[in-house]
Parts: sequence; structure tokens; C-alpha cells
Amino acid sequence: MKDEIIDLYMDAGGIAAKVLRHGAGMVKEGASLLEMVESTETMVRDEGALLAFPLNVSFNEDAAHDTAAPGDTRTFARGDLVKVDLGVHLDGYIADTAVTVDLGDHAPLVEASRAALDAAIRTVRPGVTAGEIGAAIQREIELQGFRPVANLTGHGLDRYDLHAGSNIPNIGIAGGAALEEGMVLAIEPFATTGSGRVSERQRVEIYRQISTKPARLPSARRILDVARKARGLPFARRWVGGDRVEIGLAMLVRSRTLHPYPVLHDVAGSFVSQAEHTMIVTADGCMVTTR
Repeated sequence: MKDEIIDLYMDAGGIAAKVLRHGAGMVKEGASLLEMVESTETMVRDEGALLAFPLNVSFNEDAAHDTAAPGDTRTFARGDLVKVDLGVHLDGYIADTAVTVDLGDHAPLVEASRAALDAAIRTVRPGVTAGEIGAAIQREIELQGFRPVANLTGHGLDRYDLHAGSNIPNIGIAGGAALEEGMVLAIEPFATTGSGRVSERQRVEIYRQISTKPARLPSARRILDVARKARGLPFARRWVGGDRVEIGLAMLVRSRTLHPYPVLHDVAGSFVSQAEHTMIVTADGCMVTTR
């Protein structure tokens, strides 16, 4: 990897770490979700970066893919367990990082994901397989008395590509791709008090363009303008102005122009925690970009 590309990854990671601390600090009892999301996303741009995906803020049993809706009135409440997942990029080179904010008594669960991420980072080096990293994650989470979320994974990163190369499981599997020097990975252990598997809600706030097709409806054309500016990365429904947005989204999903990302959740009444860092595999380990 060229030095200038490493510099972009490291700079993006530094911005992501700074902005994530800001966003997580706004998660307080009674605070507005929408204000927190808009403030955090604005700070990314103020720092000279762009969003790699809408800020994900997922509550309690929800694990991923939630964000504020247009006019969202939700607030943070006592007892909530809130995942804040941020992706930023510089010229397409992505930093992806997440933290869990505890507004209740979930400290052991939060620590399980953090400890699993630390164990995974210690495992990363050339020649190690994705399955070995997953085993380290699973072992640490189960040692803490919780379940890893088996059907969520970490992922490789490349320029303008959030899911490049092999996935990094949260459970031990046989084999898997072997790591190589220069790979960029986002590893994100999820620990849960629930079933250990997530499923899709009907709620969708995040989309990504997956094909190019003509659209006649004005709202669909506005949506595609937002999607084009995202350059193949995900965007939020609230980023699209004007009326009849829901109709345009439905049409573009039916035509397979857009891919929807439903909110992912474990069983009702459970709690899910998440921790995530981005890293570059080096000759003897890795450089974490998002600390």
C-alpha cells in the first residue's frame, strides 16, 4: 500500500475517532436522536471528510442499520443501550468505528464487545484466518457470559467499498480467508443477551444504489441525485428533500435500482452491544486507524 493511501486511511480514522466521541457524548437521557445525528454528521463535513454511510444509532435489541428519520421525535431514555456506528471517508478511503453508550446497567455486556474487539485486534496478523479471529471474538464474549451475534460480521474495506473481500465472523468457523499484509478490515463484535441471531424489521431508513436505470418520477430522480453523490455508498431517507419520497423509494427498490437496509434486531426485550475499529494489516500485526 502506498504511503499516501495509508495517510488517507489514518487521517480518516483520526477524524472518525474524534467525531464518534462527540456523537457518543450527546447520547444522554432526554436528548433528541435527530439533533444528535445531525450534529454528528455535520461535524464530519466540518472536519473535512465525508460520510461513508448515515450515522447508525440503534437502540437496545436493535443491532444495526437504524438512523434518524425525517422529523424523528425519538429521545434517549434511562435504561437504553445505544450503538453509535460511524463511517467517514477521505477520497473514498474509509474509517468505520462504533461504540456502545450505556444509559442503564449494562456495563458487563458493553465490556464483552470491547474485550472481544481487543482480543480480535491482538489476533490480527498475516496468515491468520477469518475463522481464527471469529473464534477469538466468540471465546471472549462467551467468557463474559453472553452470546456473539452469529449472523453479523466485520468486513474488508476498499476505496468507496464498505464490504470488500472477506467477512470477519463473530463466531469461530473452519478456515476462512487468510489475512495478508495491506488488507484493511473493520472488525465489529456484537454481544447479546438474546438469541445470538438478528432478523429484519420492516423499518428502513438506509439505502444504497446498486444499478443505473432511468426514472420518470420527480421524487425518484431526486433520490438518485443523492445516491449518485454518495458514489455507491449508503445514504439516508432524510437526506432526500421534497415530497413523495416514499413512493420514489418503493419504485426504485422494486426496480432493483436501490438496495434497502432494514433495521436488524435480536428478540424483543434483549440487549445488544457493539464495538468496532478499522485496521490495516501489517507485517507483524495491525495499525488501528480509529483510536
